[in-house]
Parts: sequence; structure tokens; C-alpha cells
Amino acid sequence: MSLPPEKASELKQLIHQQLSKMDVHGRIREILAETIREELAPDQQQLSTEDLIKALRRRGIIDDVMKELNFVTDSVDQELPSSPKQPVCFTDRQSTLLKKTNIDPTRRYLYLQVLGGKAFLEHLQEPEPLPGQVCSTFTLCLHFRNQRFRSKPVPCACEPDFHDGFLLEVHRENLGDGTRMADSTTMLSISDPVHMVLIKTDIFGETTLVASYFLEWRSVLGSENGVTSLTVELMGVGTESKVSVGILNIKLEMYPPLNQTLSQEVVNTQLALERQKTAEKERLFLVYAKQWWREYLQIRPSHNSRLVKIFAQDENGINRPVCSYIKPLRAGRLLDTPRQAARFVNVLGYERAPVIGGGGKQEQWCTLLAFLCRNKGDCEDHANLLCSLLLGYGLEAFVCVGTKAKGIPHAWVMTCGTDGTVTFWESLTGHRYIHKPVNPDESPVAEQPKPLYPYRTIGCVFNHQMFLGNCQPSDSVEICVFDLNDESKWKPMSEEAIKSVCAPGATTSLPPFPPLCASTIDASVTSNEIEMQLRLLVSEHRKDLGLTTVWEDQLSYLLSPALASYEFERTTSISAGNEEFQDAIRRAVPDGHTFKGFPIHFVYRNARRAFATCLRSPFCEEIICCRGDQVRLAVRVRVFTYPESACAVWIMFACKYRSVL
Repeated sequence: MSLPPEKASELKQLIHQQLSKMDVHGRIREILAETIREELAPDQQQLSTEDLIKALRRRGIIDDVMKELNFVTDSVDQELPSSPKQPVCFTDRQSTLLKKTNIDPTRRYLYLQVLGGKAFLEHLQEPEPLPGQVCSTFTLCLHFRNQRFRSKPVPCACEPDFHDGFLLEVHRENLGDGTRMADSTTMLSISDPVHMVLIKTDIFGETTLVASYFLEWRSVLGSENGVTSLTVELMGVGTESKVSVGILNIKLEMYPPLNQTLSQEVVNTQLALERQKTAEKERLFLVYAKQWWREYLQIRPSHNSRLVKIFAQDENGINRPVCSYIKPLRAGRLLDTPRQAARFVNVLGYERAPVIGGGGKQEQWCTLLAFLCRNKGDCEDHANLLCSLLLGYGLEAFVCVGTKAKGIPHAWVMTCGTDGTVTFWESLTGHRYIHKPVNPDESPVAEQPKPLYPYRTIGCVFNHQMFLGNCQPSDSVEICVFDLNDESKWKPMSEEAIKSVCAPGATTSLPPFPPLCASTIDASVTSNEIEMQLRLLVSEHRKDLGLTTVWEDQLSYLLSPALASYEFERTTSISAGNEEFQDAIRRAVPDGHTFKGFPIHFVYRNARRAFATCLRSPFCEEIICCRGDQVRLAVRVRVFTYPESACAVWIMFACKYRSVL
């Protein structure tokens, strides 16, 4: 293989730099002197090249050089939704600088480096992990102007060893074109922050949201040479939003370097004006919201007890209008239908916001990036995401805030069809319910529709453009009429007022919406791994009971169509393929034998945890602990992947045995 002259000279320069850095020339001189002194016979006057290379190889110098030269294809885990090719990096183990070769020189980039952390005092007593030991890790997730990145996981420590670089393209979304690079003044008008989310993953794979931070990057525009270093203090989330959790050292650099930097005074003035403008808009909206609420209470005093939620606190404890949590979101080619989108939201984990001590539910509506990176959230997070996706599919969708049985606050999604059909979507289960209102004035003997949905009351509905408070005599869902244009039933907020604080770019305090990312999970490999682990767990469990275990691979394989059918039904509400599965099982089970099967569904990939859950079911335990003549066991696992590495895991345990009366 021949290299072009310029590439060959570049390679020579890299090798020369590496040799100089390791002081290889000095070590060669030492070995040469030592070899001449120890190995050269008195009658020999010179040493051949072969002799010298042998001496260098024997002392490990050549191996050391080759180890230090480390070519990698992807040093930074990029989550770009549509990257045509991954960057190729050259790196050495002593340096944190990554040299990327596929940078477009006509575009403007912000190179953000995270150069370590400190003062993560919660991990002060954390022991140093041994090589190969599984330990809790920190992962830093970034979003900037429709680009997403994820750092390499680092062990949790008081001073976590973050050393990652992220190349953020500033020049996007029609700001300039390929022939004109964005200058300092143009970039100063780009108010999008870099959203940074820190996630902790424990040894069992459970994720926790540690911090969420919006980095104002434009200070680099007023820095000398377009390079600046920052110390970022990360605050906790929820009830700990006023408590520091740690500090990150960050370096920002513009590429290509700026021809003309702005004065720091100009940058600071622009940022101050934006903050002032945002504060004024938020103040005016708050004044309007208070007036709207007073008018709403004057309609009926009982409205004071209805769940009409105009503002909600995010993970940083900041009150935001609820409409700002919604935005039409297109999933690209990752999700094909609204029902598939509902299934995706359903398989994201459900977890109520953690609260220290008692006192009921802690409110925390997460920003979308924090929800997606953690892969789990509360019912409001699920409802906001599902509503955004359904709006992206062109449906008229709203988030409903009300209660379930026993007065438990809840949020779900509603779509209004062009024919007047009202459909409720439960974001935690993926179930859909058609709403048919009960007429309270009908005769008691008249037949009324029986509601199948679990919702009891409804206080308000909203999306990215509208907010409506329920002002009907009763807030009971079953008798509620969803004619949203009737102001005698639904009191609307001014759409202009909502637009002033919730429209994209209206204020600099709004967190931008990130794109969805494709799954990084290999469904086949993961299915096999979980299945093998379950086989081992079952065999050990039966061994403890004094039972032998004989697996039948063919029977395990025959369970696959059933698992695929179950997932298809969850996604489409259509059952298919059951007849073929039943016919195959009948053929596989001889006369006089009994077949038993137990399917179960999880949204996590921890085999031991799933097995413990299965054993709590008497039906499953009966199969796993089956006794009898000619007992044959089978287990099949099928993992279905969705965006954001969410997954639906279907497991089926089965056995067949000879019936002995």
C-alpha cells in the first residue's frame, strides 16, 4: 500500500513527535552503549543494524512504542441522529486532545472538552475500583442545536476522571450557508445553551439523575484566541436543587479560530439584555395567569379544588408554564405510527420523583433530555413525551391533568378526531380508550356506556399552543363533554400569551427539545445473553430442590412466534399468529403429555431480577419446579428494541411432561 507524499510526511511527523515525546532516542543511545560494552567482542569494531534491533526488541523498547501509538475509530461516543460516517481519531494515552480528520473547514464548530471533575463529596469514601470490577459510573449527556453526545462512563469518585471532547456544530438550521461561515456577531445571536445532564448508573444498571445544567457557551466569543476555560458547579435535582453535587472543569474553543473576537463587554451586554427580555415576558405571563385564575374561581368556588395546573417545577426546581413541556416532535424513521410511539413511551421506565421522608408526592416534571437520558420518569414525563410525538404525527393531542381512583393525581393524553371522537391514551401502559360521555339527565333505567378507563376527574387540558380549564358543573370524566371550542365548558387562556413564553425561541430560558436517537442494543445478542442466564438460574434453582433439568431446544424455539405475537398486539391492538403457535405446540407435545407455558413482560434487561419476579407467580413457579415423568423444560427470550435504547423484554417459560394419574 502506497501513501500520497503529503500523507507520508504527515505520518512521519506524527511518529517523530511520538518518539521525541517518549525520549526514545536517549534510550536507544543508552542501550547502544550498554550493548557495545557487554556483548561486543574485543576484536569486533562495529555493531550491525540487526544486532541493535534485536537488543531494542529484547529490552521492550519497540513494544513500548507500538503500545503508545493507539489508533481508534470512535473515541467519543456520538449520538448524532444522522451522521453519515464516524470520525476517525488519533490519540495517545498521555494526551486528552483528539485530532479529528473529518471536520468540514467551511463550518463553524465549538469544541467542548470536559477535563475532569472534583468535589463530588457524596463519593468521598468510594473505594478505588479494582481492575475488571463492576462499579457505579457517571455518564455525561449533552444536547446542542439538534446534536446529542454521550461521554464514556467513568467510575463514580470524589474526583471523577472525565476526559472527553465534543465537537458541536454551531452553524446549523439555515444560519448561514456553506459559502459563508458564521461570524462572531451571528453566533452571539444564537441563544441556545448546551444542555448537560449527568447520569449515575449503579452496578445493577439502575439510572439516577444527578444534575441538569444549561451551559452558556457564548463567553468564548469574547475570549482571547477564541479559547476559554470554565469551572461549572453542578447542583442537585428536585428537593436537592440548591445543593452542590460537584464541579466540572470545562474548556471551550472555537474552530476554525475566530478572525475577530468580540469584547467581553459586548457579550455580557447581549446576555444581560436577553435575560432582561426573558424576565419581562415571564413577569407579564405571570400577571396574566393570576388574572385568568381569579376569573376562573369566580365562575364557581368549587373550582379551587380542581387540578388546574398552569406551572410545574422542572428537575432544577424552576417553575415553567406547563405548555413549555410540549412541542411537536418528529421521530424520523425511528417510529412509524402513533401507536408504535405510544408503545415506545410505555416501555420507558416509570418512577415517581424521589422524596426524602414522608409527606406525599414530590413534584418534578423533567426536561425531555433528562427524561430520555435517565430512561425513566413520572407519569407527567411520559404524557408530555407522548403528546409531543402525537402532535408530530399531525394529531390534535392534549395532556390531561386530573385524578385516578382514590383521588390520586395523574396525567394522560387525549386526541380529538375530526369526526369528534375523543380518545384517551394511557402513556404508562399504551392502552387506548374511546370516551363516550354519560348523560346525567337520562332516565335511570336508560342504558349508559360503561367507562373502561381508570380516570375519575379532569381539571385542565393543554398542549404547546392551548391551555383550557374545565369549567363544567362537574369535573367527573365520565360526564365531561370535550367540546373544547365551547367557552362555557372550557375556559381558554390567550394563545398569544402562551406563545409569548412557550413558542420556540420566545425566551432564552426554554430548554430546547432534543431529537430521538436510535437504539444501541443488539436485540439478538441481548436475547441470547438473557436466555442463557435464565437457563443457568433455573438449573441452579432446580438443583437446590433436588431436581434434574433437561432443556429441549426445539420447544424453546417454538415459543418465539408467541412472543412476537404478544409484542405485535401491544403495539397495534391486533392479535395475529396464535393459530400457528397452538398448532406447532400440539405437534410437539406427544399424546399423554401435558404442556404448560407462562409468558411475562419486562422493560429492563436484568435476568436475575426478572427471574426473582417470575418466581413470585405461582403459575411460573409451578413450571420451573415441575416434577413428573419425562419432564422437558424450555425458555425463550425476545428483546424488542425502541429508540433511546428502551426495550420490551418478553420471556416465556414452558414445560412438557408425561401425565401420570
